Amino acid sequence: MCYRFGSVLIAIAILFAIPAAGQRAPAAGQFPAQYRAPRMADGHPDLNGIWQAFVSADWDLQDHEAQPGPHPEIMGAYGAGPPPDLSVVEGGTIPYQPWALQKKKDNFEKRATADVSSDEKWHALGDPEFKCYMPGVPRAAYMPYPFRIVQGSSPYILMAYEYASATRTIRMNSKQEGPAASWMGWSVGRWEGDTLVVDVTGQREESWLDRAGDFHSDALHVVERYTPASPYHLMYEATIEDSKVYTRPWKISFPLYRRMEKDVQLLEFKCVPFTEQLLFGRFSKQATK
Repeated sequence: MCYRFGSVLIAIAILFAIPAAGQRAPAAGQFPAQYRAPRMADGHPDLNGIWQAFVSADWDLQDHEAQPGPHPEIMGAYGAGPPPDLSVVEGGTIPYQPWALQKKKDNFEKRATADVSSDEKWHALGDPEFKCYMPGVPRAAYMPYPFRIVQGSSPYILMAYEYASATRTIRMNSKQEGPAASWMGWSVGRWEGDTLVVDVTGQREESWLDRAGDFHSDALHVVERYTPASPYHLMYEATIEDSKVYTRPWKISFPLYRRMEKDVQLLEFKCVPFTEQLLFGRFSKQATK
């Protein structure tokens, strides 16, 4: 009888320890209280380093279970994905307008397709990551690849990403507007205390937010926040606004981890050669027998 009672208590304790759907466990106590990061010569926090997110939000920003890949009959567990994970979205779900929620579902069904036979079809099908386009913001922050922050004495901060060798320049306190829409957008930074705040506009509407088909329009406005939390962590937040697609602004958050391996460096994941046959193979000249 005592064993049964003890088992019940353990089960209750586990139940209350598991966060509700769409929520991550509280982060209180995980980082040093009132952490003060090392300073640059100008007095601002030194964010230099190679960083990486360890969430599977690139697969799906919201709650998701482990799933088989597109061809489990060939790839087995090698091709399985995504790994299970909780939502990084504050409140658990993205506040889509009804028409946009249906488009997100359509995107997911066609995520692994491509048709570059005409300008009209070029971006109509498939996840841009599937075709090796630059990821955009905030997606670049949570892809399963590291990125480097390069910060010096100039009024610019560089972010270089391993995936597709993408880069972007953060123009500190700039009043200049972006000249044209681009895959990585136009980034303007400022400091709020120890937090680097980056205002991102001018992104191409074709980019997606994840492999689950989450998307935006040309009205996308992203405000990122990078806050030092320990010598080895930055807390990342992004507020996402797009009145054409969502019913209200919404936010994502997760930690970024400093890569600490000996001789760690940013390597190259140049994926264009991996997609050439997929995109252009049908147009190549076939050898005659």
